[in-house]
Amino acid sequence: MNTFFRWILVACSAPSLALAQTKPDSLGPWNHRVVGTLTFTQVTYANWAQGGQNALAYTATVDGRTEHSTSKTSWATTYKFAYGQTSLGDQGIRKTDDKIDLQSVFTYKYGTFINPYISATLKTQFADGFKYDKEGRETVVSAFFDPAFLTQAAGVGYHPVEVLKTRFGAALREIVTSRFRGYSDDPATTQIENIKIEGGLEWITELAWNIDDNALLTSKLELFSPIKKIDQVVIRGDNTLAVKVGKYITVNLNVQFINEQPVTPKTQVKQALAVGLSYAIL
Repeated sequence: MNTFFRWILVACSAPSLALAQTKPDSLGPWNHRVVGTLTFTQVTYANWAQGGQNALAYTATVDGRTEHSTSKTSWATTYKFAYGQTSLGDQGIRKTDDKIDLQSVFTYKYGTFINPYISATLKTQFADGFKYDKEGRETVVSAFFDPAFLTQAAGVGYHPVEVLKTRFGAALREIVTSRFRGYSDDPATTQIENIKIEGGLEWITELAWNIDDNALLTSKLELFSPIKKIDQVVIRGDNTLAVKVGKYITVNLNVQFINEQPVTPKTQVKQALAVGLSYAIL
């Protein structure tokens, strides 16, 4: 079993409150928040006259944020991990969710609203990803750190209200591959590239809105426009509505979309609705 996957299961193994409030660390001006969620579904049939298929599904997630803030600076690191699998009938186990998303932003508080920043991000996955044909045959199309998307940026941020912030700057993006070079290779050259490096502009907007005591809406919109192909804007969106039902039960609706023309001309969309147990680790 993948080492990262084991870590996620340990972090998500106990139930508790979902929408945790951040509290200062007694050792210094650090704020920490880590929330783990585990959802699980199981159905088994035996001599069932109406028909049906055995099913097993689970998803484990960890969502965290660590921030160090002073009167002049702010350093915030966010991390999102997710992994899920399902088994339906005799199809075998298939992956349904897989995410590693890290972001670190250092901001200098120059003014009331506009502040310079530098940032770094990493996006990849834990395990192999597959596509399936009509006969159920699988083809590997991705793997851990294959591809991996890394971005470094510097610019200015704008924080007009507490729940909304946006930033705009110059960025350098690297796409790292090993076997699946379709993400990084430039078809205009005869050489096959394992790493694709692009300079460009980024614009990222984030929303964290406590609708009420039991509901939290988080949204992130990322735009990257390469200098050489300024019209080919890469768009990524990640939106989650988390609702607390009772003391230990949460309902999460997540919608993600990606528009990246070199990978596929169509907009990629993933929607997930989950009900499960959640644990506020910190």
